Amino acid sequence: MKASQSNTINRVIVIGWDGAGSFVQHTPTPHLDEWMAKGASTISAQTVSPTISAECWGALLHGVGPEKHGLDNERAARHTYPGDSPYPSFFRVAHEAHPDRKLAAFTCWKPIMDGIVEDGIGVHKVSMPDAELAVACAEYIRSNPDLYVLFVQFDYPDAAGHKYGYGTADYLQAITETDRWSGIILQAVKDAGWADDSLIILTTDHGGGGDNPKGHGSDHPLDKTVFWMCSGPGIAVGSDVPEALGLIDTAAVVCRALGLKQPERWDAKVPEGLFS
Repeated sequence: MKASQSNTINRVIVIGWDGAGSFVQHTPTPHLDEWMAKGASTISAQTVSPTISAECWGALLHGVGPEKHGLDNERAARHTYPGDSPYPSFFRVAHEAHPDRKLAAFTCWKPIMDGIVEDGIGVHKVSMPDAELAVACAEYIRSNPDLYVLFVQFDYPDAAGHKYGYGTADYLQAITETDRWSGIILQAVKDAGWADDSLIILTTDHGGGGDNPKGHGSDHPLDKTVFWMCSGPGIAVGSDVPEALGLIDTAAVVCRALGLKQPERWDAKVPEGLFS
């Protein structure tokens, strides 16, 4: 399998679809499919337990599980994440290495901004509903050619799962709509000329419908199994993500891509064979 022609990664963009699990295989996702074909992908990665948003997004961003980062939905909504934690987010790692580089987070679920991503590290933070978020994020990309790290979180799949049930027609339609919104951002990436020198990661925090048709939190495979893909320099085109990769390893992949030294106390690892 052929890897990207360039070896230089100038930025990382992580786009997360809350509550999408591995259900992307059951509904049209043309933009996700396009980027999966350009890189490495899986629909059988495992997230952390419990399969709840703060615990899972916390693991993705901070490189450790809930027993270490200490986050849950209530804490994320009520407290800021400690800036001196031994488990920093990949945003803080990037900021400490390169304090002048631009970092941005666009999320629908505001507790990510308030309680999961640290304050005082220069992250441009925007929270708004999904459709507006996609447009605002695309405009930010076009206006900030020196962007270094971007994290995006869409909420619609999880909201639809709680309302209609995970796996239902309305829920699957929400995933397809989220793919369309992601396409707005990814088109901006192409328009900016970033497609060949960026690492693009698309994933989700958890699934749902395991023990509870309209909920999540268990270790049932429907709750715990998630899609994960990345595309960019050094990633073999059309390859499979190594089976060892879990959602928690996203933070390590971000650091590896940008040449950043990851914190010693992270549990995240880059699985052998992901980068050529």
